[in-house]
Amino acid sequence: MQKLSIVIPIYNERGTLLEVLKRVEESDTLGLEKEIILVDDGSTDGTKNVLKNFENQYKVIYHLKNQGKGEALKTGFQKASGDIILIQDADLENHPKEYPNLLKPILEGEADVVYGSRHLVKKKCPLRYYRYYLGNKITNWLLNIFCGSNLTDFWTGYKVFKAPVIKNINLESNRFDIEAEITVKLLKLGYKILEVPIDYFPRSITEGKKIRTKDGLVAIWKILKYRLGR
Repeated sequence: MQKLSIVIPIYNERGTLLEVLKRVEESDTLGLEKEIILVDDGSTDGTKNVLKNFENQYKVIYHLKNQGKGEALKTGFQKASGDIILIQDADLENHPKEYPNLLKPILEGEADVVYGSRHLVKKKCPLRYYRYYLGNKITNWLLNIFCGSNLTDFWTGYKVFKAPVIKNINLESNRFDIEAEITVKLLKLGYKILEVPIDYFPRSITEGKKIRTKDGLVAIWKILKYRLGR
């Protein structure tokens, strides 16, 4: 039986973590065995106390201090033993009900990499989230220009890979710029990234969203760095 490694980077998500884990447990992985990997990136809100209850059930790794989503993902990728690796954020913005649509193209041999795109679903963006939407669009446009691609959502939290694909890429970024680095390096290596539509439930900064404008600026720099560098 093939195995799916679900890597969940976590930072101060005490309020959502239990529900996320419940949804992941209930998710349909199309017959794949589940390996759940929880990487706590130095949480200070009591998340660690929640995770203690799952140490005998899942792979739980603790970073001593907050280093960023990228560092948590790199740790998770290293610990993953599955044939396929899927990223699942620890908030409630993405729902594991999407797993079948994300996994099917890989299992059927159509793709080695699948991204879940929020922009392939026609849905009005609430005004309070518009700056995130605009920043997403601008950075995607720039990435497509420099990489000759036609992606709609490289920032997506839902990225799925055949394990050797992501494990053989040397990743350096430690914050949200990991999303740009992964994407540019995959494209430079000649991988086609297949996008499938996903639903999305955005949250604001007051609700716990952690990405900031500076992360978008750093991502632009990383697009240029990894596209034009060796």
